[in-house]
Amino acid sequence: MRADARRNLGKIVEAAAAVMAERGPAAPMDLIARRAGVGVGTLYRRFPDRAALLAAMGEHYAHSLAEALDRAAEREPDAWSALRAFVLWAGESGRGVLAAALAALPEEATVGPGFAEIRDRWLERLGGLVRRAQADGRMRADVTAGDVVALLNLFACHPGSLPAHVASRPTWFLGLMLDGMSAEAARH
Repeated sequence: MRADARRNLGKIVEAAAAVMAERGPAAPMDLIARRAGVGVGTLYRRFPDRAALLAAMGEHYAHSLAEALDRAAEREPDAWSALRAFVLWAGESGRGVLAAALAALPEEATVGPGFAEIRDRWLERLGGLVRRAQADGRMRADVTAGDVVALLNLFACHPGSLPAHVASRPTWFLGLMLDGMSAEAARH
């Protein structure tokens, strides 16, 4: 894919997430195109129907999670620090617009051909980080990768269900919850 086509794809997917978060999954395609700064023809050439756009949104989100997890693992000195950095990144205010838009859709709407593979690789990497952090003695042994996913799901996918005082400081509360997952917390 050419660089400009890749940029347009990213702009369209991000605009679709923002518009769908505001207006729901039936948001007008022309509004998505305007928000992305592309013509409706460009949008329909890339995504012939809404289902194709929703599938691309799911894949884009799964890719962004995998890339962020890999970046955290490369930059941080150990598995616990990488896991913590990743969770805080994912929970930053505004980061969850795409996650929230996807969470509002039926699961089959976001499952494109590459989504399951990308999601499974991400979950495998996340599980590996959890196991390494536990082996290093930094994370509670009774915490699973599924627990981390549930935490992310709550903060990134369903921010509207959080109490206002929690939603106003999501990374602070995520940090607090991560502290509870530390091996140190389990000893007290």
